[in-house]
Amino acid sequence: MNAKDISNAKDPVLRGSHKALRRTSELARKTAIQTGTDLIIVQDGKTVRIPADALHEQSQPKPVPTP
Repeated sequence: MNAKDISNAKDPVLRGSHKALRRTSELARKTAIQTGTDLIIVQDGKTVRIPADALHEQSQPKPVPTP
């Protein structure tokens, strides 16, 4: 498959689809956290189940070390 940068597509709908998919992904993560359900994704061609607890941990801001 030819992987061209979608931001250079001639079709404006196609150019905007990447941002739309990112927004949808973030909403799915938030919904999974709120409902306590696992998120199922495909990563590197494999189906992966991410527990809601792991999603919640990933969404927390990382503490900034103080000097």
